[in-house]
Amino acid sequence: MIIVMRRGATHEQVEEITDRLKQEGFSVHLSEGVEKTIVGAIGDRSRLESLALEAYPAVDKVVPILRPYKLAGREFHPEDTVIEIGPHKIGGDQVHVMAGPCAVESREQILQTARAVKAAGATILRGGAFKPRTSPYSFQGLEEKGLQLLAEARDETGLLIVTEVVDPRNVELVSNYADILQIGARNMQNFFLLREVAKTGRPVMLKRGPSATYEEWIMAAEYVMAGGNYNVMFCERGIRTFETYTRNTLDLCAVPVLKQLSHLPVVVDPSHGTGRWNLVQTMSVAAVAAGADALIVEVHPDPSKALSDGPQSLTLENFDGLMQDLRQVVKLSGRHI
Repeated sequence: MIIVMRRGATHEQVEEITDRLKQEGFSVHLSEGVEKTIVGAIGDRSRLESLALEAYPAVDKVVPILRPYKLAGREFHPEDTVIEIGPHKIGGDQVHVMAGPCAVESREQILQTARAVKAAGATILRGGAFKPRTSPYSFQGLEEKGLQLLAEARDETGLLIVTEVVDPRNVELVSNYADILQIGARNMQNFFLLREVAKTGRPVMLKRGPSATYEEWIMAAEYVMAGGNYNVMFCERGIRTFETYTRNTLDLCAVPVLKQLSHLPVVVDPSHGTGRWNLVQTMSVAAVAAGADALIVEVHPDPSKALSDGPQSLTLENFDGLMQDLRQVVKLSGRHI
């Protein structure tokens, strides 16, 4: 249920409503827009009728939320959410590009990549320190050493860091280094992990599970938001279909659909979405044209020697070419990189 306050409602009037709801056992979440404030009340809906909230002068109307997700939906927060991370805003007029290797392999590799993607126009460095792999014999990441190398790259270049957290026991460690916590596709419905990352207050990038519906995906975001962390962004990284030519099927419909259903920013991962480096540039342009707020792209100095995901990684030169193409498309959409 949401309580829409009248335009010009004072802080004291809003507080009066929230205090009343809390006294009755409701979980209360505020969405303060430019013109109106919306109070989200989660709890026993039948008890709201006895509160007669519409009798309060500052209350415009009380509206039931019919969808299973409450905080992530447009009903609760009609305006787009803009996540502020350091000097950057994700979800506004700037299209951000997150770029870097699938896995941090060495100091030389991550610093060389960071310098190159920064020079090309990326604002965020991606790189895995903990790598959940299908095979237990594959490279599993450098763990804390990898996090330290990412932090060193940030100190030198000024790039923010996005990296994956895979275990609730490691959330505190990863959040000590990362600016954005990535929840991988395999962990989209790891609800214990979602609750832990909610506690950090760090921005969370939630990747779509390979077989997840839009509703299941949004409900996963709801877990983080219900824990008090509203800094959540979705990441479309392809879903599993009958097609085998590409690694996954990149569902670009997800961008406009999520924009309709939710207020949270949307990121697209054309690297995992296709599994082929020569498709990344085309699908990146298409994703931005569809309205994506950011891209996350795999880049490696020498993809042929990458310890993971080499076939879908761009070279440093190819990434520079991608950024040149993106600037033209972004400009046409009235945004900037």
